[in-house]
Amino acid sequence: MKLLIINPNSSATVTARIDAAAQAARQAGEDIRTICATGAPDLIVTPADAQAAEAAVTRTLAAQQGQVDGIILASFGDTGLDAVRAQTSVPVVGIAQAAYAMASVLGPRMAIVSFAPVMAEALRKTALGYGHGDRLAAMHMVTGETWGDPGEIQETLAPQLLALCQHSAQVDGVSSIVLGGGPLAGLAARLQEAVPVPLIDGTTAAIATLRVALGAAPKTAAPILPALHA
Repeated sequence: MKLLIINPNSSATVTARIDAAAQAARQAGEDIRTICATGAPDLIVTPADAQAAEAAVTRTLAAQQGQVDGIILASFGDTGLDAVRAQTSVPVVGIAQAAYAMASVLGPRMAIVSFAPVMAEALRKTALGYGHGDRLAAMHMVTGETWGDPGEIQETLAPQLLALCQHSAQVDGVSSIVLGGGPLAGLAARLQEAVPVPLIDGTTAAIATLRVALGAAPKTAAPILPALHA
C-alpha cells in the first residue's frame, strides 16, 4: 500500500507531526509519504483559511508525480476533499471523516477535544456534516492559551489537553474522544495510558480506513492525476 498524505496547511512542523504519526502506524510493506500544501496558511482556522488551503492542496497535488494507492487529507476540516476526489481516481479520505467514523464504531457517544475555542465551530460543522450529530456528546477546548509555532501546540498544551480528556471521560459518558486538529497528530498515543476511554488520532484512523478500503479493492496503483498522465 502506497499512500500520500497532504497536510492542507503549510507548517513544516505540523507536517512533521503528521508524518511521525503516520510512520508509527505504518505496517510492513507500506509506503507512506507526507507533504504540506505549498502556499497554504500556517494553520487553518477561518473559512478564508480553508478556501486558501483548498486551492493550495489542489495545486500541490497537480505538481505530484508517480503512483499512489490512496490519498489522505490531514486537516480536521477535510480541506479540499471533494476537489481532490475530482482530481484522481484513487480513494481519498479526510482525517475528520475517518476519526468520526472510528468513534461511531467504538460506541454511541463521542467527545471532541481540541486546542482552542476558535476550532470548535469547524470541528462541530464537520462532525454534523458527516452525520454524527447524534453521537457528539461534548466538545472541550483549551481556553486562554497562545502559541507560536503550530507544530509545538501539542507540546505546549499537553497538560491541558490531557486534563480535558480525563474530564470528558469521567463526566460525559462517552465511548471515545477525538483529538481534533492536525497539530495534535500523534498525541493520542502519548496520552492514552492516562485516559480510560479510547483516544482517536485522525491520521492513524485514516490510514486504517484506507488499509481496509484498499484490501477490498483490486491492488492496482494509479497515477495521482490520471487525467494529466493519459
